[in-house]
Amino acid sequence: MSRKWFSVIALIAAATFFFNLSSCGFNQHLVSIQIAPTNVTFGGVDVPPNPPLSVNFTATGTYEHPPKTIDITNLVTWGTDSSQVVQISSAGVATTSTNCGTASISASFYDSPNLVSSNAATVVVDGPTSSGCTPAGNPPILTVDFSGTGSGTVTGGISCSSPGSCSDQFTIGSTIMLTAAPTNNSTFSGWSGCSSTDPTGTICTVMLENNLTVTATFTAP
Repeated sequence: MSRKWFSVIALIAAATFFFNLSSCGFNQHLVSIQIAPTNVTFGGVDVPPNPPLSVNFTATGTYEHPPKTIDITNLVTWGTDSSQVVQISSAGVATTSTNCGTASISASFYDSPNLVSSNAATVVVDGPTSSGCTPAGNPPILTVDFSGTGSGTVTGGISCSSPGSCSDQFTIGSTIMLTAAPTNNSTFSGWSGCSSTDPTGTICTVMLENNLTVTATFTAP
């Protein structure tokens, strides 16, 4: 083999060696963080001395050079945008600290020279109305219907007269007391759909958690 070709082969071998050496010399870097679960809803905070409600978050890190995905829950820095609603420990344990509200949970890790941040997870504390909370979702609708051959009115939080029906929205957990009164010499015959009625049977009490229809029946003379 000529000296010229020997030199060319030597140069190619040297270039290949240094290329492989530089590739192997890359540091492994974190490129993304994914936390789970992404949405958590609590129904309210237990009354002391019962422990507060909590959920364990996990963080999964994706690396390159070489690629791998591992659990980095105990390596990241956990954070919350509302510690008044939810507090989170260094191990990813989120604990409620109020009866109602929404907080965003996230995790981050400084992998020089980059700060890698995770997706955001939402924690909702949806306590009872007795704690001053406004529950999520659409307010329930109360509808009053009439039946029978007679006529009458219904009042108390909602007002309407037979023969037409009426409806209105109320806050979840509202207690509504409806009073039936006959008109035109009719007689009130009773309620249906109520949570309870008074001893006279004319007052209908409902606790609104979902859409509800009650019916007042009047009988003609």
